[in-house]
Amino acid sequence: MNLTDQEKNRYSRHISLKEVGLSGQEKLKAAKVLIIGAGGLGCPALQYLTAAGIGTIGIIDFDTVDETNLQRQILFTVNDIGTNKATAAKKRLIQLNPNVNFNVYTDKLTTKNALSLFNNYDVIVDGTDNFSTRYLINDASVITNKPLAYGAIYKFEGQVTVFNHNNGPSYRCLFPEPPKAGSVPNCSDIGVIGVLPGLIGTQQANEVLKLILEIGNPLSGKLLTYNALDNSSLTLNVPRSEEEIEKIKSDNFSFETMDYDFFCGLLKQEKMKEISIEDLKKWYEESKDFQVIDVRADWELPRINKENVVVIPLDELQNGIPKISKSKDVVVICQHGVRSKFAIEALEREYNFTNLIDLSEGAANWK
Repeated sequence: MNLTDQEKNRYSRHISLKEVGLSGQEKLKAAKVLIIGAGGLGCPALQYLTAAGIGTIGIIDFDTVDETNLQRQILFTVNDIGTNKATAAKKRLIQLNPNVNFNVYTDKLTTKNALSLFNNYDVIVDGTDNFSTRYLINDASVITNKPLAYGAIYKFEGQVTVFNHNNGPSYRCLFPEPPKAGSVPNCSDIGVIGVLPGLIGTQQANEVLKLILEIGNPLSGKLLTYNALDNSSLTLNVPRSEEEIEKIKSDNFSFETMDYDFFCGLLKQEKMKEISIEDLKKWYEESKDFQVIDVRADWELPRINKENVVVIPLDELQNGIPKISKSKDVVVICQHGVRSKFAIEALEREYNFTNLIDLSEGAANWK
């Protein structure tokens, strides 16, 4: 795919590299990359791949920009709050490089649309933050034979690798089984230092460029881990598991009917009891005898200032067991309805509570 004179000038620093040159830059222009998740990892990956001159970039994200995202998701501003992330990302990126063709997908990635989407791209980038979607992305990449640039972050630590490249390992080769549900909170619950996703997302973009340009040594079969507190890094070998790969490629593996939430233990056979903010307020109006357990940190707002509210932050839950009633209904709340579910699952599993109710919306909208 030929470059215009304007593009040759724009990408002159690339073209000057003998490892890239004019032919390499033309490869980048012809390439199609799908980035799943325009969050902490997706934002820096999107910026650098856009600046590098990838010809077509797909952005898939069904979420909207929240104020808490701005600490690390550097594509967005306060003016984007409430806007779909994929749409907001395109609006910003097209100002960076109008030569790039952006495809925006505002629907959630599912087993019904993943294969058709992946088939339209050369490289997949995983910028997600939950295990069920990671397994879905991996399996779709294996089935469609697409290389996958993977990244993950946790507090001050990050990791990056390349899956499904030239008979290399897949995500399932590294993690054959998902961790126990609730054992690994995401960054909205446990926190993350703001610069970390930038460091890891940029590494993912670097791997994409190496794959397209066919230069250097991609991190296939190698998991690079990084600790932001002491600037240490470690590279681990990841062997390919033929058993795990063949399991996905088998005719018996029904991808489109696979329930990844259930596979990762996110769906229980018995549905968790839930209550809405509106109904919880009615309980207060009716003077119903119940207890509220708030598993948020003290600084999180808004607060429910009622006498029956007991604050037990999630990381102190075990020490707070004696404070939780077993004789009356107990409503467990957090900011967005994620930590409360973790808390209820742990209390039911470890301490046999049967009277817990989840504030499904979270307390963020309490007025």
